[in-house]
Amino acid sequence: MVPINDADRDDVLGANRRFYDAFESQNIDAMSEIWEHSDRVVCNHPGWARLRGWPAVAASWFAIFQSGQRLQFVLTDEDAVVIGDAAWVTIDENLIDGNVQGTVSAVNIFTRVDEAWKLVAHLGTSVMPTAGLGT
Repeated sequence: MVPINDADRDDVLGANRRFYDAFESQNIDAMSEIWEHSDRVVCNHPGWARLRGWPAVAASWFAIFQSGQRLQFVLTDEDAVVIGDAAWVTIDENLIDGNVQGTVSAVNIFTRVDEAWKLVAHLGTSVMPTAGLGT
């Protein structure tokens, strides 16, 4: 069992928060800073096909930020696991866009590059309401 390093965990959670700050503020430079710029990055926006490689992922953020949609995030159930130079964060993204609300369950995977945590994968999937589904 690898001992928990609270400083690494805090750093990963900070990187994760910078990702959502960049998303909410639609800051393409800040979004670019948080991602690793390689062919191994992967992004799954809810309802989109998987995007692989930094050029495709960067283009998706540019398109989202140009869409005019202004999302506010209320992040809940955030948890981070760090093992060596790899980490993942599980989180619920409670989204507000005017009167429209929804939840996306996400996994964000980070790797440590030159002492900085860089995002290498974002997987977001919409959570369906459970009312009336017998659950």
